[in-house]
Amino acid sequence: TGRYVWAGGSCCVYEGGWKRGARHGHGRTLWPSGAVYEGDYSAGFMDGEGTYVAGPCTSTTSSSSSSSYKGQWKLDRKHGHGRQTYPNGDTFEGSWVQGQMEGHGRYTWADGNSYVGTMRNGTMFGKGVLTWSATGDSFQGNWLDGAMHGYGLYTWEDGGCYLGTWTRGFKDGKGTFYPKSCRVPAAHQLYIDDLRNRGVLPDDISTNVLQQQRTSSSSFDTNQEPAAAPADLKKSWRNLSFERPPVKKPSLQRRWSIGVAIDKIIGAHEPSGAGSEPQTQQGSDQNMAGCSSLPILEREYAQGVLISEVVLNKSCLEDSSKKLSRRQSRAAKDVKRPGEMIIKGHRSYDLMLCLQLGISRYTVGKITPIQRREVQASDFGPKASFWMNFPTKGTRLTPAHRAVDFKWKDYCPVVFRNLREMFKLDTADYMISISGSDALRELSSPGKSGSMFFLSQDDRFMIKTLRKSEVQVLLRMLRDYYRHVHTYDNTLVTKFFGLHRVKPSSGQKFRFVVMGNMFCTELRIHQRFDLKGSSLGRSTDKVKIDENTTLKDLDLNYSFYLEPSWRDALLK
Repeated sequence: TGRYVWAGGSCCVYEGGWKRGARHGHGRTLWPSGAVYEGDYSAGFMDGEGTYVAGPCTSTTSSSSSSSYKGQWKLDRKHGHGRQTYPNGDTFEGSWVQGQMEGHGRYTWADGNSYVGTMRNGTMFGKGVLTWSATGDSFQGNWLDGAMHGYGLYTWEDGGCYLGTWTRGFKDGKGTFYPKSCRVPAAHQLYIDDLRNRGVLPDDISTNVLQQQRTSSSSFDTNQEPAAAPADLKKSWRNLSFERPPVKKPSLQRRWSIGVAIDKIIGAHEPSGAGSEPQTQQGSDQNMAGCSSLPILEREYAQGVLISEVVLNKSCLEDSSKKLSRRQSRAAKDVKRPGEMIIKGHRSYDLMLCLQLGISRYTVGKITPIQRREVQASDFGPKASFWMNFPTKGTRLTPAHRAVDFKWKDYCPVVFRNLREMFKLDTADYMISISGSDALRELSSPGKSGSMFFLSQDDRFMIKTLRKSEVQVLLRMLRDYYRHVHTYDNTLVTKFFGLHRVKPSSGQKFRFVVMGNMFCTELRIHQRFDLKGSSLGRSTDKVKIDENTTLKDLDLNYSFYLEPSWRDALLK
């Protein structure tokens, strides 16, 4: 044993065992920053059991003075089982590989939320259970790069649960919803148990698993917190220099209103007047409590959007199955797809062809094959635009087409490409939806701006023409919009997928933006509202009102119930 002080005024000191001129055995190292390690060494490396406590924390966002790791080491890296504490109060206890959280472990956030399951490269990956302490909700299922991905079971505190599939954090595909206080049928419970037995769903994970992983640790004890945060979620399109927590918490799932959802597809049990108030949450709960068998619903989602819903057990509903079937069929026949199909001879036919060609052959066709890169400052602004000529006879880069000669201009293509990836929009789906074999539909403008509106054939995308001044406003706000979407995965703001311009060889310029259609659903929509937060001229002539009428602010006479946690998040 001995004591060694490094020269050059570094004040780095080691006290402990030595072997052949290298630190070996038990020892203690003190760095000038105040960081200290006490534990095992081998051939000069931290190797074995040991505890590292960082020096004073310089982060302005943390009230803690330091951070710590206690566990196993290999070649100066965390390797094996260990416990890490972070300056913000988060902790992780579990398996480490080459300095990264890898394998089974428990991550606990400072607010009490916890994840128990497998990790990869510092993110939730594989099978695991995440529990929200504030609400009591939990999700047990599969994860990919920190997001729910694959089969899973989401359970609410009141006992309701949803069993289905997720794609990168969004419900996607078919699933089954069991409302609160509803006993899961034996056949369905056997199915869930079988999924666990086959490894599709994780077992009920408990802290005993962590206890089995633990081995003897160093006698040096500490309750301090770590020097550096663990790796952020490994999302290649999100490696910007925005400040983020150590491990990103997944977004809370929205709580759908059972009554409203059922009414939309089969109609309310009792008719109500146009001006009647909707049932309050308390009244709805009382009605459902009196029902001996609450409805179990089969739901289908498309990237988080509910598109269809079917009642599996109709025993608690007042109508017979035949009446319900007739009512659903009648409602389906009454649904009229909005807009006018754009066919040859239509006033907007050439404009539609130009738009489809530009998106398929340039916006998607040319930009997508280019290797993806991070957004830079030069990618924003009016100068970050590119154009291409589309003559009718075609060129080496463009195909021959039946529209007029036109020039296509793409604004900030790299930014919008990354935005489409942030919104988890598949490139092929985007191109087929807008530029597929089916024509777009033109909507009559419900506003006073005089803008033209187009709807994709699958109703997923809305295309709106803009004035030059509106394009300039959107370009100025694009940087802040990008930062907002990057920071808030579950944002409710309008989704912008592209900003373009078409200039026919003889004619005016058309500027337009591609947006997500929030009304993309197979459920029957009874009323539509255009809300601007104003009362001046914000009412609709009552004589013209029907199911397809767009109503305004003063026509809205409903009270809406917002789930408390979502209300708090909205007010923040």
